Amino acid sequence: MLALMSAFRTSRDQRMGLVLEGIVGIAAGVVTLILPAISALALLYIIAAWALLTGALEIWAAVRLRKVISNELWLIASGIASIVFAVVLIVFPDTGALAAIWVIGAYAIVFGVLMIVLALKLHSLLQCRTTAPSAA
Repeated sequence: MLALMSAFRTSRDQRMGLVLEGIVGIAAGVVTLILPAISALALLYIIAAWALLTGALEIWAAVRLRKVISNELWLIASGIASIVFAVVLIVFPDTGALAAIWVIGAYAIVFGVLMIVLALKLHSLLQCRTTAPSAA
């Protein structure tokens, strides 16, 4: 949902990746809410698919943003973390829900830290642009 809101605050050429990420996240949530009796294994695969698509879209967005920002590597790193998380869930599905909780928790911490670093970098970029004297 936040990705969708962010999409409308960015330039038109960078909007598509955020829109797709938002739609994928909402779709994963809707499937989970509509089908509460879904098995733990199926839910695990839904989470893995969401993480895989989100990671790919984050890397795609970073490649598109490389002309706009200088620290796009943080977004690439978060995309890689998402993909690694998805692969771990797909390769080791029999670890059970308890083990998946640890993997989800570790992923959430790593992803959150990477997003905070990216946000700080983008904030400092915005500060530099707004305080720079205009060439008029």
